Amino acid sequence: MPWSRYILGYHGCDAEVARSITSGKEDLKPSQNKYDWLGHGAYFWEDGYDRALRWAKEQTERSGSKIKKPAVLGAIIDLGSCLDLIQVEFLDLVSDAHNRMLELFDEIEQSPPVNSGPEMRLRNLDCAVFQALHEFRALEKKAPFDTVRAFFVEGTPLCPSSGIRQLDHIQICVRNKKSIVGYFLPRK
Repeated sequence: MPWSRYILGYHGCDAEVARSITSGKEDLKPSQNKYDWLGHGAYFWEDGYDRALRWAKEQTERSGSKIKKPAVLGAIIDLGSCLDLIQVEFLDLVSDAHNRMLELFDEIEQSPPVNSGPEMRLRNLDCAVFQALHEFRALEKKAPFDTVRAFFVEGTPLCPSSGIRQLDHIQICVRNKKSIVGYFLPRK
C-alpha cells in the first residue's frame, strides 16, 4: 500500500449545509446513488474549489435541487489506504473486479448495469464495479480502502482535437469518514 498523505478536498453544497458541518452540528452524508462514479462515499474535488463551486451553482438550476445558496465545503483528507487509480498498480484490481462481477451476472442470467447519459455521466456500471470490488475484498478478509482517487476526463475539448477538456479533474471518494481530518469554510 502507498504511504498515507493529506490532500485538500472541496465539496459543492448548500451554504447552510456547509455551515452546519463545519460547526459540528452534522456530518457530511455519503452519496449512495447507483450512478456514483467511484462507488458510494463522500465526494470531493481534489484541490478544486472553483470546480466544486461551479457544480453547486449548476445544481441550483435543476428542478428539485436542495442547493439554494451555492457554497463550498473544504476538507482535509488523509487518503490512508487509497485505491488510487492514478497509480497503474491499482488498475488491475478494478479490471479483475469487473470480470468477477460479470461472471456473477452470467450465473444469474442478468445483464449488468451500463453507463449512460451525456458523456456517460450516469456511471451505473462503474459504481457497481467499485461496490463489487469492495465487497470482494471484505469477503476475502482484505483490508478495506479508505478512499478512492481517480482522474476524470470531462467536458468539451479546450481546443480542436485537444485531449484536455474543460472539466477534467481529480475526484476523491471518501469511504471511511475517519479519513476526513477536519472541515473548513474556504476563503476565496
